[in-house]
Amino acid sequence: MNRKLKAGLGIAGFVLLIVAAVVAYNALRDRAPGDGAALTPEQSAADRQKAPDFMMTDSDGNTVKLSDLLANGKPVVLNFWASWCDPCKSEMPEFETVYKDLGNDVQFVMLNMTDGQRETTETAAAYVAKEGYTFPVFFDTERQAGAYAYGIRAIPTTFFIDQGGYIVSSWQSTLTEQTLRDRIDALWKT
Repeated sequence: MNRKLKAGLGIAGFVLLIVAAVVAYNALRDRAPGDGAALTPEQSAADRQKAPDFMMTDSDGNTVKLSDLLANGKPVVLNFWASWCDPCKSEMPEFETVYKDLGNDVQFVMLNMTDGQRETTETAAAYVAKEGYTFPVFFDTERQAGAYAYGIRAIPTTFFIDQGGYIVSSWQSTLTEQTLRDRIDALWKT
């Protein structure tokens, strides 16, 4: 009897584990905007999350706020990257291609995760110059955006922000050109 009871408890525990896994999977699959999921045009403004504002430095050393860039009425593609990050470097040509095509209609913010040790403004700027990228590069020298405002846990991570300053979607991992274009197209539909 004792063996049967243990076996029954083991099976019940296994079933509970499976149920918990299914619930967790469904919760992650239906993530909120800003966690990878894209809003649909039918979703209301109440479902939307305002993009957190923060200060950054441009390539000329000027302090810029994200809200300043949003004030021009263009949607924003906000990409967090570092020059030591191989996945970040692998998606940079995709960003360059799309920037050259859509840079007049969309504000690109290629935000370098500048920690002053592993990544400096000098190492990041040297990498961008060596590769010949022309998209606008900004530096998170005070670590306001990545760690605090957006809670970045891994790079590359990209946020897609509409003209009203709301996060429409995000992507944590390397983007292909087509995915980048699809996410930008979705910005015009909100």
